[in-house]
Amino acid sequence: MNNKDTYILAIESSCDDTSAAVLHNRRALSNIVATQHIHEAYGGVVPELASRAHQKNIVPLVHQALAKANIDKKQLSAIAFTRGPGLLGSLLVGTSFAKSLSLALEIPLIEVNHMEAHILSHFIETPGQTPPPFPFLAMTVSGGHTQIVRVRDYFDMEVLGETLDDAVGEAFDKSAKLLGMPYPGGPLIDQCARRGDPDKYPFPIPKVAGLDFSFSGLKTSILYFLQRETKMDPDFVDKERDHICASIQKTIVEILMRKIRKAATETGIKHIAIAGGVAANSGIRQALVRAEKEQGWNTYIPPFEYCTDNAGMIGIVGYLKYLDNRFTDLRTPALARYHIGN
Repeated sequence: MNNKDTYILAIESSCDDTSAAVLHNRRALSNIVATQHIHEAYGGVVPELASRAHQKNIVPLVHQALAKANIDKKQLSAIAFTRGPGLLGSLLVGTSFAKSLSLALEIPLIEVNHMEAHILSHFIETPGQTPPPFPFLAMTVSGGHTQIVRVRDYFDMEVLGETLDDAVGEAFDKSAKLLGMPYPGGPLIDQCARRGDPDKYPFPIPKVAGLDFSFSGLKTSILYFLQRETKMDPDFVDKERDHICASIQKTIVEILMRKIRKAATETGIKHIAIAGGVAANSGIRQALVRAEKEQGWNTYIPPFEYCTDNAGMIGIVGYLKYLDNRFTDLRTPALARYHIGN
């Protein structure tokens, strides 16, 4: 089988979503995701429960991915898997499965950095979508990470700034929890924000040097604000939820946009891409579209299915590494911490 007819089976298990995908060259033939709803009862991801659910889901998901792609496992060129970063127990499930299957099928094994995969998801062949040209700036926004990355080539990336504490996804979820909303609360804040006045309750923008981020101070200011207002009116949150959510979302989006504008000015790069689960947020998407006109940028926003954790993005990295003969072996360990560029 030559490189014109490459099939990559991809496995993603970094947190609480199990996913399997099959890519034919740059095109995703299947991209199956099993979401673990058990964590909703605990207000956050429970690592032990996550790893158990991955063990239960991974074999059926791989069967589904192969069936939907309409290929036999003997047609596979290689297997790509998420090595890290993520929850170690969850990563071990995907890593062990990928190693076992590559050994059984006698095909190459390819390890993938989860954060690089979010960025390179833009290169999955998608109708109507044009990938960003090099160099470009990527703002990766997710439940566990917030970064601005200069991308010179597929595997030449430099982190210019990152969060010093909470990630932006955590900021959304923790704010939602303060408002009594269930986990995951980020999408719920987005829904409520569309009905609210974003200027009604201004929150402070943290002053952080350079291109780094901080969201812990914002969370504290929201907490004190809610304590003060509910002391005067116990029904304040119920009455004002939409306006509070809109104000929170506006502040978070402004924090992100100030940093990416600064990065674009300092680097002179006008191609701006967004990636990660929080890239599905409507406020961030709208702000990027506005900035495209105001700043003269070219902005790149991936389809929703490639924003949240998914194996399709692991597969595109697998394909690009396959072309470059960047293979790994059975001794490669899962890594809870795995920095871009390592």
